Amino acid sequence: MDLVNELVSIVGNKNVITDKAKSLRFRKGYRSGEGDAVAVVFPTTLMEMWRVLNVLHDNDIIIIMQASNTSLTEGSIPAPGYDRQAVVVSGSKIKDLQLLNHGEQALAFPGTTLFQLENELKPLKREPHSVIGSSNLGASVIGGINNNSGGALIRRGPAYTELSLYVWIDENNEMHLVNHLGIDLGDTPEEIITNLENRNFDLNNVPASERHGSMYDHEEVVRDVDSDQPIRYNANPKELYEVAGSAGHVAALAVRLDTFPMDEKTQMFYIGTNNPDELEDVRRYIMKNFKNLPVSGEYMHKDAYRLAKKYGKDSLIVIEKIGTAHLPEMFALKAWGERFLKHIPFFKNYFPDRLLQTAGHLFPNQMPTRLDNYYVKYDHYLQLKMAGEGIEEARQYLKEYFSKASGNYFEATADETSKAATHRYVTAGVAIRYQELKQDSIDILPLDIALASNDYHWFEHLPKEIDDKIEYKIYYGHLLDHVMHQDYILKPGVDAHELKMEMLKLLDERHAVYPAEHNVGHLYLAAPALVDHYKKNDPTNSFNPGIGLQSMNKNWGEY
Repeated sequence: MDLVNELVSIVGNKNVITDKAKSLRFRKGYRSGEGDAVAVVFPTTLMEMWRVLNVLHDNDIIIIMQASNTSLTEGSIPAPGYDRQAVVVSGSKIKDLQLLNHGEQALAFPGTTLFQLENELKPLKREPHSVIGSSNLGASVIGGINNNSGGALIRRGPAYTELSLYVWIDENNEMHLVNHLGIDLGDTPEEIITNLENRNFDLNNVPASERHGSMYDHEEVVRDVDSDQPIRYNANPKELYEVAGSAGHVAALAVRLDTFPMDEKTQMFYIGTNNPDELEDVRRYIMKNFKNLPVSGEYMHKDAYRLAKKYGKDSLIVIEKIGTAHLPEMFALKAWGERFLKHIPFFKNYFPDRLLQTAGHLFPNQMPTRLDNYYVKYDHYLQLKMAGEGIEEARQYLKEYFSKASGNYFEATADETSKAATHRYVTAGVAIRYQELKQDSIDILPLDIALASNDYHWFEHLPKEIDDKIEYKIYYGHLLDHVMHQDYILKPGVDAHELKMEMLKLLDERHAVYPAEHNVGHLYLAAPALVDHYKKNDPTNSFNPGIGLQSMNKNWGEY
């Protein structure tokens, strides 16, 4: 029986894709990258997943674990250059979710999404690690743990757990199922998986574990505004533990992680200024002196606001009017439309995006008046969100500070808060939309960087020889822990790779770390600690080889 037939015998014909056109959306990155795969397989249970992985291992096939494929650095797709054939194993159909100890913790499976977990926890007045940003795209919980993702919610740190169930191939090329969930589920892989799937244990009486289900000392770390090093980035050696930070170098079947009490009352303070140093003053005072840490502190620059208003308008309308529940299906439909229309000469590439962009112009301005007024008056904006007693802390401090500073602020209404947050979120897709509308005639360069925490003059000022190569600079990010997203739309003819090398030299001089939260994928060189983590997890280099620009060969052979 050949490989594809073996896979079909496990999951059924409808759950194996071999057609290149149909599998493209699972082999192609969100922003860039594309590779080949013998097949894309969709197990529907953990037992099917275990059996599929065994078949692939027995046939010496490279295993690319994938959930929602929301990676921005090609980290969850196959890549050119492998020494063996590859198969993409998608966990997107295994969406089970188990709340433990009355929701204080959760067990997430390969297809469990952040959005799904958020909705399950709402009746219990609890929240997952992340509730905005990539959750709108249908990002998976396990994908977040794999990449130490997250950043908007300042009190919770990167996605992290030490409690997991995963498939590991050891240095002798033997496959094992490792149960570090802290739950007694039996001894053999079959017993463990069966008992987990059938919930053969008391969900509300799961014993506490010495292992952590979240980043336990994050508040102490994030308050250190005097550190000459970045304080949050997803290759931090402190945050690499088995599945956490593994970038798919093991196959995670389940993770157990903490949930958090939902804030009963929140308030966004919308701050505008023409002097970015004022925002740094606010940041430093809050992080050093406030008793209550902010919920979030999202930054946007004037140009980012303007371009998102034009090229993210349709996305904002969809999210605000329809909600996020159906976004994953809509992205899938758009991908199907692109694939279908690609073969019809009349339609240009990216026709669905061009249509959505045009449709957006038919709607009136979506941005609240006070936000637009600040756009006219100021160059820099901070969405400072506080909760509970922290609201009054911020209210008193900002009133005093801006009685003397050049900028100003207002307390946002619920509608202003929602629109501002969504507007900030859709900014991440602006550069891609602009490139698609230009039919790939220009390049884009997206960077996400962690600046040293004590870098007071954090706002970027580029030398003229670099600045002259850039059409638009789109600055936004998580100011309170100095993690910034900087997307550059380049002038025609400028080579993105060459410019990237120039930009990274400047960042090295500032002791910055990159990428900060999108992981290295196939675009960045992995740091030594990250490489060691990959090799410890995957001694034979069977899972997702090549990540971090490392060897793609069996047993980490020369590349």
